[in-house]
Amino acid sequence: MMAPKLLSRGAKVAVLCSALATSAGAQGVSEPSAWMAETPEQPASVFVHDATIWTSGPEGKIENGDLWIRDGKIAGVGRDLEVPSGADVIDGTGKHVTPGLIDAHSHTAISGSVNEGTHITTAEVRIADVINPDDVNIYRQLAGGLTTVNILHGSANSIGGQNAVAKLRWGSPASEMLFAGAPQGIKFALGENPKQSNWGDDDNPRYPQTRQGVEQSIRERFLAAREYQKRWKAYKAAGGAKSQLVPPRRDLQLEAVAEILDGNRLVHSHSYRADEILMLLGLSKEFGFTIATFQHVLEGYKVADELAAHGAGASTFSDWWAYKFEVIDAIPHNGAIMWDRGVTVSFNSDSDELARHMNLEAAKAVRYGGVPESEALKFVTLNPAKQLRIHDRVGSLEKGKDADFVIWNGHPLSTLSMCEQTWIDGRKYFDREQDLAAREVLEAERRALIDKVVASKKSAEEEDGGENEEGGEEETSAETEGEDPESSTDPEEVAR
Repeated sequence: MMAPKLLSRGAKVAVLCSALATSAGAQGVSEPSAWMAETPEQPASVFVHDATIWTSGPEGKIENGDLWIRDGKIAGVGRDLEVPSGADVIDGTGKHVTPGLIDAHSHTAISGSVNEGTHITTAEVRIADVINPDDVNIYRQLAGGLTTVNILHGSANSIGGQNAVAKLRWGSPASEMLFAGAPQGIKFALGENPKQSNWGDDDNPRYPQTRQGVEQSIRERFLAAREYQKRWKAYKAAGGAKSQLVPPRRDLQLEAVAEILDGNRLVHSHSYRADEILMLLGLSKEFGFTIATFQHVLEGYKVADELAAHGAGASTFSDWWAYKFEVIDAIPHNGAIMWDRGVTVSFNSDSDELARHMNLEAAKAVRYGGVPESEALKFVTLNPAKQLRIHDRVGSLEKGKDADFVIWNGHPLSTLSMCEQTWIDGRKYFDREQDLAAREVLEAERRALIDKVVASKKSAEEEDGGENEEGGEEETSAETEGEDPESSTDPEEVAR
């Protein structure tokens, strides 16, 4: 009989996986994983009492207020509401309740690259087709009170891909994360990203290489979409399939652009410079549609009156600048100035990390520009909902709206406050107490796994030594297995 060999790296992994399966099955708790998560129950009735309610609606902030949820919808908000019979009651004393936070510019949960950079126009591609519901950032953002996101294509194209508005329903398949009824949208981009003239890719130049070329690339696609619409209109007017005429060739790219012209698809445009913002405003007037949001819009303060007159929203950074020359004129007062001039302003993340604390982004509007607290909170609640045209459902705590809300242990704009619970559609998707308890179980599970690996390795070494003593067979070393004989046997390293 050959002597057992020392555990190779592959064997260590196998032992670890086996132990993990055994341990997870026994304890029923694991690191947050969407595939293991169950859809939270939706209580028939939930009642939060005596909390500070930040409605982001007409009632403003309500001290010692109550919030009543019934069947996933807000049934009442105010003071001294009667506790419904059989409701799950939450003591809100000392707590603050806000609407679920909304991020109008997210790239969370996109499987693969956010860009399709081969063409200047890629209106036919769809983010909804590549959402990864297992992305752990969904859970992490729930832990920061985020409930709804606008998942956007990248900014490599003057006309990019179609966006997807989603609720962070952790554990649901991608199709069930999509926000039912949210208007369809598309990503545009202006400036350096689509023109790419300074990217140093001389071997593969792509039109356009100038800012004027970016404008013309958009205009050309709108003109093409108009012609596309005319061909189909003529075909249908002639009787369509009954006419025995050959139908126009279907073009998914031009269909998406035509939907903009018809007012059935919202434009969310990456932008920085004031001159380019004015250019797209002029182009939209030429073709008769309204820009839903200018994204980033870091020189929006220079053209705030024009943005307000057009009716475009501004989804900006709170205080990002100096990361490239295009943003040289960015200022932290940008959001406050646009808000003061009547623009619907939101603060966005454009970052999986920043999306975990959007409440603190809103607080910067108070610091930079003196925006009142209740209005600043709207920068991450009602205002992005308006920009996405979903404010009839979310963004404020009003009767009849979806029960998307967050419970904080203190003032929602304070750096000292933490999100304790995050609810979507009357279902609790995050609970800090449960998360902390799960961490303790995780640590115990982790130690048990390490102990299993160490014990298995020790057993293999003892059996190997016994065979050598009884049979006199030569010990097989780690070196003969192609491993470094100096490799660590530290339990932590073995587990990794």
